[in-house]
Amino acid sequence: MLAKIHSGSVQGVDGLAVEVEVDIAFGLPSFSTVGLAEGAVRESKDRVKAAIKNSGYEFPNRKITINLAPADVKKGGTGYDLPIALGILAAAEVFSSDLLDLYGVTGELSLDGRVRPVPGILSMVLAAREMGLRGMLIPRENISEAAIVTGIDIIPIEHLHQAVEFLAGLNEIEPASVDIDAIFSKSDKYDVDFSEVKGQEHAKRALEITASGGHNVLMSGPPGSGKTMLARRLPTILPDLSFEEALETSKIYSIMGLLPKGKGLMTTRPFRAPHHTISDAGLIGGGQIPRPGEVSLAHNGILFLDELPEFKKNVLEVLRQPIEDGNVTIARAATSLRFPARFVLICALNPCPCGHRGDFRHECICSPIQIKRYENRLSGPLLDRIDLHLEVPAVPFKEMSSPKDTESSAAIRERVCRAREIQKKRFQKRKKIFCNSQMTNKDLKQFCLLDSPSHHLLEQAVDQFGLSARAYHRILKIGRTIADLAGSKNILTEHIAEAVQFRRLDRKKM
Repeated sequence: MLAKIHSGSVQGVDGLAVEVEVDIAFGLPSFSTVGLAEGAVRESKDRVKAAIKNSGYEFPNRKITINLAPADVKKGGTGYDLPIALGILAAAEVFSSDLLDLYGVTGELSLDGRVRPVPGILSMVLAAREMGLRGMLIPRENISEAAIVTGIDIIPIEHLHQAVEFLAGLNEIEPASVDIDAIFSKSDKYDVDFSEVKGQEHAKRALEITASGGHNVLMSGPPGSGKTMLARRLPTILPDLSFEEALETSKIYSIMGLLPKGKGLMTTRPFRAPHHTISDAGLIGGGQIPRPGEVSLAHNGILFLDELPEFKKNVLEVLRQPIEDGNVTIARAATSLRFPARFVLICALNPCPCGHRGDFRHECICSPIQIKRYENRLSGPLLDRIDLHLEVPAVPFKEMSSPKDTESSAAIRERVCRAREIQKKRFQKRKKIFCNSQMTNKDLKQFCLLDSPSHHLLEQAVDQFGLSARAYHRILKIGRTIADLAGSKNILTEHIAEAVQFRRLDRKKM
């Protein structure tokens, strides 16, 4: 007899509908799985057989064939255990049900029949809703993330026999639900604040511009000047995630199994700080079955690269495409997958190998050749894609020892949110643009018009510093953000002047 069970998989960050077909025929006892099943899926036969027997059902001693459709897409993971077991029991006529066509099923089985959680459940439930299914049977431990999706019944399952009894109509299970508003109201509070940063007013201003327009920033300064401290406080002044952004980010963390336990939705912007020994696949994503990398885990948040010159050059160069496009495309012989990667890049580095060039407290011991070799670890095209170049000098003792608190994150965040609201209204007709840093050349012509004095100042800067076309466009974007912070409809001369002085590395070439 033949049985069909709706299930799901993950392709990239999106859910993929998979139909599990189970055929039981007369012949020598065997158990075969077809449909490009990976190792964990092929091993399911032993888990399924033990789970069925230990749940009190008889395992059919016949020829069993499992097909995972579509058969031309690789299937991985352990989420097919429960649908395969239910398909075998349905094909063996242990139970009959009219609900198999209405519900999707996913879950890993332990040998005693208990249902274990699986990663990527959020994407699968979204795919099931798009298919028009009434509901989905999922492991109970996955409730917090699956119940975020509305418009589909989420049926929590703890044991194989529960799923059988529910589908057979012998046991009613109340669909799970969560209060999304309550989740956002209980979002994590930050343990750090800008009020703890002494001095560095110039750097704080730059990070305020960064947060307001979604710009990338590079900080250069001696050890202990506060670069890492500043970077880790940037999330505290960013606007809250919208529900759509939280859902996008949560899908990525769900696939990687990184959602906090008992929390089904990312409600704060991610902050990722990979070590400089990371590989290009770890940063961008990849693998035999491509998985998201750090740039995707930082989607809608911050990617912080400390000690930037210590990263391998080939690792840094692969950042160019996601910085420009906001996504990563990973191509393989059999498939090509796209992962979202729209993040704010924060980089930190020392001015020289010893770290003390320009430090009034210490003498630099590096030779000019050592300094040049150190600087050459970073390519011009990569630095050109970073909007703000910022010097972070050492903090004088008088400022460092001052008992007076500086401006808090809440006060800075209020100004950032006002600037973001201006941008939201400006780009309300553009679906893929949310802040100034994402403007295209067409948008620059429409929203970044300059008066004659501003145009003349920018022309002088381009000629004197030999700026590239990309640097010119980034100055316009920064100027637009500074104008938004000032509540100005037009970009004025002082806005362009402030934007130009943030291109420190361009001035250094002269």
